[in-house]
Amino acid sequence: MTTQTQVRVPVSPSAEFVKGINLTSATSLVIGSMIGSGIFIVSADIARLVESPALLILAWVVTAFLTVVGALTYGELAAMMPKAGGQYVFLRESLGPLWGFLYGWSMFTVIQTGTIAAVGVAFGKFLGVLFPAISADQWLWHIGHVPKWAVGPLMLGNMDVGLNRQNLVAIGTVIFLTGINVLGVRTGAIVQNIFTFSKTAALFGLVLVGAALGRNSEAIRENFGHFWQNASFSAHHPVQVGIGGPIVLVGLLTVVAVAQVGSLFSSDAWNNVTFTAAEVENPRRNLPLSLALGTTVVSLLYIAANFVYLMVLPLHGDPHGATIVARGIQYAADDRVGTAVMQQAFGASGAALMAIAILISTFGCNNGLILAGARIYYAMAKDGLFFRSIAKLHPRYKTPAISLIVQAIWACLLCLSGTYNQLLELTMFTVIIFYILTFFGLFVLRRTRPDAPRPYRALGYPVLPAIYIVMAIFIDVVLLRYKPQYTWPGLIIVLLGIPVYLFWSRSAAATAGKLQPIE
Repeated sequence: MTTQTQVRVPVSPSAEFVKGINLTSATSLVIGSMIGSGIFIVSADIARLVESPALLILAWVVTAFLTVVGALTYGELAAMMPKAGGQYVFLRESLGPLWGFLYGWSMFTVIQTGTIAAVGVAFGKFLGVLFPAISADQWLWHIGHVPKWAVGPLMLGNMDVGLNRQNLVAIGTVIFLTGINVLGVRTGAIVQNIFTFSKTAALFGLVLVGAALGRNSEAIRENFGHFWQNASFSAHHPVQVGIGGPIVLVGLLTVVAVAQVGSLFSSDAWNNVTFTAAEVENPRRNLPLSLALGTTVVSLLYIAANFVYLMVLPLHGDPHGATIVARGIQYAADDRVGTAVMQQAFGASGAALMAIAILISTFGCNNGLILAGARIYYAMAKDGLFFRSIAKLHPRYKTPAISLIVQAIWACLLCLSGTYNQLLELTMFTVIIFYILTFFGLFVLRRTRPDAPRPYRALGYPVLPAIYIVMAIFIDVVLLRYKPQYTWPGLIIVLLGIPVYLFWSRSAAATAGKLQPIE
């Protein structure tokens, strides 16, 4: 029998961390990381693609199913390995250190930091509704314009680079929230609880106010009287392949998969709580429970919000319409469907109310992203796969301070680069790849470690996890075919991590005194 030897830096016990996250805070982190600005915006793009009230709802229902099943499956791994780093640790232990590193690499280069940057800029964008001087057109330091560059189906460039008032606000929020989280996980958790309660109440308020005060008989008659329009399996839907590519006709399942880029992104980041597992009280119970509770609450709110959109605004609209109703869901101004609903209910003051709600939502979302993301790079550094200094905790606050600061620096640079929107569009294909690998890893661990303690076992195993994997593979294959501008760059970013992994792993092996063989 051949023994395979790996090298790994021994991970310090989780006792280094302060156990400052209880069940309420963990659930708050799940909800707070999920609810950002997406739910108020992406339904417009989905509606333009599917051209059907039923398929708009179906896109969100399928997303809810994938999200909740994913969380229920993920809970077994979280309870089995409640360590800082979450999904990085799960992939490392089930499929090997390379796969864990590629996940962490993708999170640092694009997924987590790119999302932090984009959410920060969204905060600045909606703050500009209240204070018009905060604008992307108000340059403080305009470095230059990157021209449009076509590479096959991809359209890169076409961006302005520099510091304007909008991304200055984004950078300010990233630095401020990073400072809060350096001061201690309890401080970050308190901020998270406050803003999660506020934004959940705001979304719940949108649902209630829209249903009670914004109801529009014309929209209800059009949307629910023709609810199943274009929703049969025999219907064909036009989809453009790439940017400037040919328009092809696709079936129901394919168009829903393409449309789900927005709804999946709006529902993602629920797994961030597992990155902080070492700081969660009674993690073997609280992690699976918080994942189940948080994803269920948010998914139900998202579906309810879209029913309200259909009660207030007609699905179909005119991009040049003179009124909110005339523009409909499809062509709400700047895709701000939530704002259009509140304007319909309250008039001119509705835009300000919605801007405040989204400011609360994005601020709390970024706090959760910043708090959780730094724990991935901390875990990677502990394994010798990132800068050693990132593996150190603050001597007083017991937080991964250097990891938080490095994450903030890169996120701020993405704000300045002007590429955050483009990078953000690449995230979902890559995110889905790693979810597929993680759940495949669950099957591997059931076989290779049958006797490992499992305080919680995945509900519906093996059927539900298998269904998730099949559905996720289908979505990624569809995106690979019809949205190459989202997929190929994501694959390239992941593959670029392989030589970086080889470099870090060799560096770790060279530090022989700090490594131990694992058989």
